[in-house]
Amino acid sequence: MSPDSSHASPDDLARLLALQRAAFARERDPTYAVRRDRLQRLLRVVTDDEAELCAAVARDFGHRATQETRLTEIYIVAQGVRHALRHLHGWMRPRRVSTPLTLLPGTSRILRQAKGVVGIISPWNYPVQLALAPAIGALAAGNRVLLKPSELTPITSALLAKRVAKLFREDELAVVTGDAHVGEAFARLPLDHLFFTGSTAVGRLVALAAADHLTPVTLELGGKSPALIDADADLALAAPRLAVGKLLNAGQTCIAPDYALVPGASLERFIAAMRDAVARLYPSFYDNADYTAIVNARHHDRLAALVDDARALGARIVPLGPPNEFPEPGSRKLEPVLIVGATPDMKVMQEEIFGPLLPVETYDGLDEAIARLNARPHPLAFYYFGATAARRERVLRETLAGGVTVNDTLWHFAHEELPFGGVGASGIGAYHGERSFLAFTHEKAVFRQPRAAAAKLLYPPYGRTFDKVLGLLKRL
Repeated sequence: MSPDSSHASPDDLARLLALQRAAFARERDPTYAVRRDRLQRLLRVVTDDEAELCAAVARDFGHRATQETRLTEIYIVAQGVRHALRHLHGWMRPRRVSTPLTLLPGTSRILRQAKGVVGIISPWNYPVQLALAPAIGALAAGNRVLLKPSELTPITSALLAKRVAKLFREDELAVVTGDAHVGEAFARLPLDHLFFTGSTAVGRLVALAAADHLTPVTLELGGKSPALIDADADLALAAPRLAVGKLLNAGQTCIAPDYALVPGASLERFIAAMRDAVARLYPSFYDNADYTAIVNARHHDRLAALVDDARALGARIVPLGPPNEFPEPGSRKLEPVLIVGATPDMKVMQEEIFGPLLPVETYDGLDEAIARLNARPHPLAFYYFGATAARRERVLRETLAGGVTVNDTLWHFAHEELPFGGVGASGIGAYHGERSFLAFTHEKAVFRQPRAAAAKLLYPPYGRTFDKVLGLLKRL
């Protein structure tokens, strides 16, 4: 398939898979030097002409600040590659493990081996980072990689395909582009591992497709990530940090705060703090180069419909933009709002928002807040704002989420030593740092039995010797 093709066919997919399988069969254990070279070339995909990459993303979104793309796409991928380069040699080493007394004088170790051909299906909201970050671990582990980026960001996807084709052979790393039908066919390939980032609903379909070949999957999904404002939280500290987490990329982030739980007694102070914080961060929205547009008209209309539905069901809609500001015709920028008094019957509380809308629920005590969090599907991320260590530790201990940032938002994602992944409906498996390497690695257990071994005392024919040896082993 030509790198400029806009739609991969089933024959294209089959050819690339066969090509990469044959290449892996010839080189099942790439050397440190080979893996390092591949990672360095992957780094060039994002660092060669950053301006071109930022421009492609901005065109796909209608508008996105260059600074946001540099931070959330280029920096995150480059940081991940450099971290892998620093630690690759150690990750590749076999692990010696202790041998129990009962198996002496044998020896034990774990070999870390590449799985083979890894498939990656990435979404549109961070079309560079979420396409290439999983590839870091896959290439570091010695695999070949097929990548299917989103069709909703076609300019960026085409540029990724062009850059990858320039720097990699097709049997190392290849990009296939196309619509949802291509994605469905891609998920049904007999891959050695499939990594998917996207919605929970589509993740279920991907898992079912992969099950046809018992392909192991990593599913990085989403859900409704809550922000719990405790009674003693410093609202002057919490509000700008919550606003940044919500409004980065106009809320089109899988770990964006999806709703806030606020003590009833603090509600009006919380609203005032959010208004003040947003006004300082974004003095305007429609003419603000720092504020990102919604990716397409369908998503823009969906978000507007969520606000209308909540208003019709009794929510108080609190605009966070300046008064008398109006969008230009055709603009897909959307003014952020608080949806105060959100209830479970509102659609905004029934689906992941992926936009600059923040539902606000109130609660009367920590017991109620914890119970409400635990009654819902486990989120991908959770944010706690509070000043008391004992209350913080209780919340962390009694709730379950993929990852947590305390007294801020998003930053646990940027830490390469912390595993990133969901739990339950928010995902299966984790990546980042060594977890990425291990996600695409088979850890082979190896036990070596020496020539002189006591194991023969347990061979048949069974008799008194067997009973004595087994009895001895049971006492060790």
